[in-house]
Amino acid sequence: MPGAVATGHSHRPTTKQRNKGFKSRKATKGQLRDTAKGRIEPGQRKTIHQQAMSKLDRKNRAKQRQQEKAREHARETSVFAGKDGAPRNVAVIPLCVDGDAVAAIKALNESVEAEAEIKEGCFRVPVTRFKQKLQYFPVTRDLTACLDAARVADFVVLILSAEHEVDPLGELIIRSVESQGMSTLFTVIQGLNKIEAAKQRLSVISSLKSYITHFHPEQEKLCSLDNRQECANLMRSLCNTTPKGVRWRDERSWMLVEDVNFGGESTVVTGVVRGKGLKADRLVQVGDWGTFQIERITAAPLAAREPEGMAVGGAEGDALDAPTEDQDELAELAPEEVNMEDDDMDAASAVPEQKKGVLLDEHHYFSDDDQVIALQMPKKVPKGTSKYQAAWFLDGGEESEDGSDLEDFEMEDALEEEPARPEDGIEGAAGDVAMTEGAPTEYAKSVAFVEPDEDEDAMGLEAYRKQKRSEAEDDLEFPDEIELHPNVLARERLAKYRGLKSLRTSPWVEEEDRAHEPEEWRRLLQIQDYQAARIRSAREALVGGVAPGTRVHVHLRGVPSEVRASHSSGRPLALVSLLRHEHKRTAMNILINLPADATAPIKSKEELVVQYGPRRFVIKPLFSQGGATPNDVHKYCRYIHPGQSAVATFMGPVAWGSMPALFYKRIVPGEETPHDDDESDLPLKLVATGTTMPPSTSRVIAKRAILTGHPYHIHKKIVTVRYMFFNREDVEWFKALPMWTRRGRTGFIKEPLGTHGYFKATFDGRINPQDSVGVSLYKRVWPRPAEPLRGLLLDPEQVPDLVEDDAMDADAE
Repeated sequence: MPGAVATGHSHRPTTKQRNKGFKSRKATKGQLRDTAKGRIEPGQRKTIHQQAMSKLDRKNRAKQRQQEKAREHARETSVFAGKDGAPRNVAVIPLCVDGDAVAAIKALNESVEAEAEIKEGCFRVPVTRFKQKLQYFPVTRDLTACLDAARVADFVVLILSAEHEVDPLGELIIRSVESQGMSTLFTVIQGLNKIEAAKQRLSVISSLKSYITHFHPEQEKLCSLDNRQECANLMRSLCNTTPKGVRWRDERSWMLVEDVNFGGESTVVTGVVRGKGLKADRLVQVGDWGTFQIERITAAPLAAREPEGMAVGGAEGDALDAPTEDQDELAELAPEEVNMEDDDMDAASAVPEQKKGVLLDEHHYFSDDDQVIALQMPKKVPKGTSKYQAAWFLDGGEESEDGSDLEDFEMEDALEEEPARPEDGIEGAAGDVAMTEGAPTEYAKSVAFVEPDEDEDAMGLEAYRKQKRSEAEDDLEFPDEIELHPNVLARERLAKYRGLKSLRTSPWVEEEDRAHEPEEWRRLLQIQDYQAARIRSAREALVGGVAPGTRVHVHLRGVPSEVRASHSSGRPLALVSLLRHEHKRTAMNILINLPADATAPIKSKEELVVQYGPRRFVIKPLFSQGGATPNDVHKYCRYIHPGQSAVATFMGPVAWGSMPALFYKRIVPGEETPHDDDESDLPLKLVATGTTMPPSTSRVIAKRAILTGHPYHIHKKIVTVRYMFFNREDVEWFKALPMWTRRGRTGFIKEPLGTHGYFKATFDGRINPQDSVGVSLYKRVWPRPAEPLRGLLLDPEQVPDLVEDDAMDADAE
């Protein structure tokens, strides 16, 4: 009998363990969010965006957004509306040798049947099809004229050639106009019909589009001037597009000068007010002429003006605005009487005191009385200043940066903080052991020292310093290192230098620098709260003045006679109203960026031409590291190497807000520039760009000098060092300075040995025989004043050979 059939049976798994869940009456927000999986309960919708809206509410909200957008568009274009509205400024810039701005304007006008006489300088063209007015300004391949025209243009039209490539001059123009900041851009092609093959035309358009999108990726459409329909479409865009504008320009009142009349008592410039309202109390910058006061502002309506026009400014010659008692003065520096009291105090305290050691942080160690001498900090604001003198000391006022809708470039965000190095102080130390000059040691105080022979010592020094390279390469690998001559006393050579335990946190005593500061330093504009002062000046420009869109005559005082001889009606001329205090000099800071593809570094104090806002200056800037430090001390940089960024400082007029800056370098004919492989023969080169930063007279630029020595004998933590000093007195003078090594060890000078500058030092750890020992010394360096640029950036007469050579090469092809 067969056995019973076995039924299926299985045991419970013994390898899987299930723990009992934790019973909690409360759950975290994260657990509730994970459990909900994105679902929101009706009672938990707290914001308007989370509320479940009905269809009617959604339609109402969409309608409100549409109406708000329409109102915003109307505000932006109101200056162009009406018969008396302002014309749209169009700058036409050729980039190639055969570019013709006048022919381009004629082709654009003919496409919409706009008839107007094309003359030199700016001129108006009414476009009846679109009920708008265009004000053209054709320029030649002149760098200064192109920059001035693009600065006040609502639209910039770049002309490319279908037969010739963009030469170095054209590339310099497009890079400068781009870096300066421009409004809406359009690109056109000239001479496309001269190419007979249709397939070749497409390749030419593709090549030119690839070139222009390298600089401006938004340029998706290139217009051909030989195509009437494309020209009409471009005219429609010029008449209907809202220009995006330039931020720093729109924060001020400005205008493109249409006419200049040099009278006897005053000079009259005519134009249409744009941006903010034009006030007679504020100073104006007129091109490269300089800064002037306004005598009065009168109406200048066109002859065919309708009485019911929008921008009614009154009849011809009616006064619209006149200066008041609040009118700004032309003084760039504070009066000398401001500092009379402080100067007397400084003269009384300028008696030299006998010191036996270098200044380290706030103290002179090893002085005559062997006591710490505390130095008093200088006062920020002098006492007894008059109302006029008080204008040169800007306090914070009631405004603060909190809750402001005006953004600005913060100095803290300018550059990323660099990691601390051993020469920077205690932050760069390798270990956590802190040692002082009074720390005891477990080793013997001294060992028998044999005085070296002078000839052998000189030969050893020469062998130690025999490796020498170029100054720029040496600065890149061994920055700030200096070598003392054996016959030079270090305490005299480095009399202005001091020691710092930490470059970033040690206090900087300014009393020691008073004897070396420039004469005009204490007469500069002192800004205690930059953000509050900037906001107050910007808000002041929002109200009052002659309304934008009004055509006016501006009467200027004190225009020199040299301006009449140098003025040319064929060059664009812009008038920009300065904000309050913008004519006063201070310590200007500009973040400068040297591109990675630069062929050579830029040396500090090298002559450059800078343009920021409406002004150009010749400067010799000081370069320093950026970032925010607790003591506001920044290390001086001898060079800016390719790919690096720094802060360029000079004494120049203040600029409220962030402005793009351009740095040019003049190339002297026949001068050999190291590492310069640029094939361009232009006498001017755009070497760097930047952005203005908050100015500050309290920002200390500290030039560092590093003295290095060679470890002669090493016994555990005690090291005998040579070749740092060359006499015993120098060792005693700099005895208080903290020492460091390249590998992060720290120590101090224990005692001098002999008379040749040898000394014994104690470190916080055993050092490597291949290591080098150094001390860091610092002195404050002062920025140099800027001089206004006289003449053109690049004289067209200096580049005739370049233009002719390019044309000959193109004809040969």
